[in-house]
Amino acid sequence: MARIWRKWKIQPHRIETFKFSTDSELEAKVRDVIGLYLAPPDNAVVVSVDEKSQIQALDRTAPMLPLRPGLAACRTHDYARHGTTTLFAALEVATGKITADACYPRHRHQEFLRFLKVAAAHPRTDLHVVLDNYGTHKHPGVRTWLAQPENKRITLHFTPTGCSWLNMVPVNRDLLSASSPARPSAAAPSAPFKDLTGAIGAFIDAYNDRCQPFASTKDADELIAKIKPSKN
Repeated sequence: MARIWRKWKIQPHRIETFKFSTDSELEAKVRDVIGLYLAPPDNAVVVSVDEKSQIQALDRTAPMLPLRPGLAACRTHDYARHGTTTLFAALEVATGKITADACYPRHRHQEFLRFLKVAAAHPRTDLHVVLDNYGTHKHPGVRTWLAQPENKRITLHFTPTGCSWLNMVPVNRDLLSASSPARPSAAAPSAPFKDLTGAIGAFIDAYNDRCQPFASTKDADELIAKIKPSKN
């Protein structure tokens, strides 16, 4: 059986998932977002905004055994949790640079609005913000702030439901996986949390030193053809 699987390149142990968006404005939103990526308006800044909540500051209950030749570092399975934090970040599409405010203890519209004010620090420039459909992004308090005359230069562009992959900011994947804290063990209760937020900030700084512009490789027509369910 194994030889047959190898011959025909069948991999029964692997399962991939897919999801069709049921957004009634799917095509219009895809064209809107991809249009910003491929042909941004003149004299405007396009950023992708996302957040990562429930980042845990964990502390192992015993000192780690260090890395040695032929042996991996070893740590206990047990740990103590010293709180969580939420990281808000904005990626400027034209440069690849990430703007990230301090990590926030909560994940409400107040924190999102506070971060939006930081991300909007482009005076006298139209700002286009690509983001997903999380409830805090559409809170009445956020809409009220955007309706103020001095903020009308800021436009929010929402990805279709089920299509958050259209958002370029890599908060949910590479950013946080690469910015893990320096493995504290049996430290003071506040130390793991400071290590966590410090490591995230240090990673973002290092990332910005080598960042590159992000480019979409497919136009809207190609994407729509792939993500719309077949009628067959």
